[in-house]
Amino acid sequence: MQFSFDKYQGLGNDFILIKATVLPPATDLAALAKELCNRHFGIGADGILIVHPSSEADARMQVINADGSEPEMCGNGLRCFVAYLHQLSPAPQSQYRIATGAGILAADYKSENGWVRVNMGMPRLEAEALPALGFAKSPVLKEKLEVAGRSFEVSLVSMGNPHCIIEVDSHWSQADTLVWGPLIENHPRFPQRTNVEFTLFESPERAKISVWERGAGETLACGTGACATLVAGVLLGRLNREAELHLPGGPLQIYWEETSNQLWMEGPALRVFSGSYEREGSSR
Repeated sequence: MQFSFDKYQGLGNDFILIKATVLPPATDLAALAKELCNRHFGIGADGILIVHPSSEADARMQVINADGSEPEMCGNGLRCFVAYLHQLSPAPQSQYRIATGAGILAADYKSENGWVRVNMGMPRLEAEALPALGFAKSPVLKEKLEVAGRSFEVSLVSMGNPHCIIEVDSHWSQADTLVWGPLIENHPRFPQRTNVEFTLFESPERAKISVWERGAGETLACGTGACATLVAGVLLGRLNREAELHLPGGPLQIYWEETSNQLWMEGPALRVFSGSYEREGSSR
């Protein structure tokens, strides 16, 4: 198997973009993602983005995580996807409509700085939307979750994919995320697993997030996670509806419109390199 690819990153959250038309019809995408995303024996990435044609949008984005699982949405991936369409198109646009597992989402490409602004849709706050089991109230805000002998207060938000937001203090470390992230991701109360955002609310305009992504592990950024954190922060009275969310890879600007209930995310998306991949032992 041989094909061309492009690698993009959004705040260090990196993706390999491949046109669906260059892959054999029977390609096992889960196995391919595991192979390509391996940082020692492959190209290295947090996931792959398959670029499909679409009759109802400019293109359709399919996301496969590094572990082969397929999430409903990926915010940083969406920005990279839009940047890819814009930069490689013979007739680039300033506005795009992308079909995703969370519906058709609008996006703007800002040529002056290469940033992408995307409509992330509306949050869902019902526990069954994630899904999450055993939570009696909706929305789920600062509810107790027992994990390996420790009690966490969790707030749950779906952005088309599940998020568990946990407020932490300044003593929280990267090592803590590595320990508790996978335990919460795979907690039995989340039957489809969950993303986890350990969040330090620094002011009404700013929060700092340590990310553990479902299917990818610790990552430098998570766009849907930043949006979910803003929603939780607003509902908890900790954030304004527009705030800067700082992730290990850098900041994202998030805005939650009150009238439409839509979330908008703005941040960078950059091409790292392009190349050609050929599996060892395959025929040309």
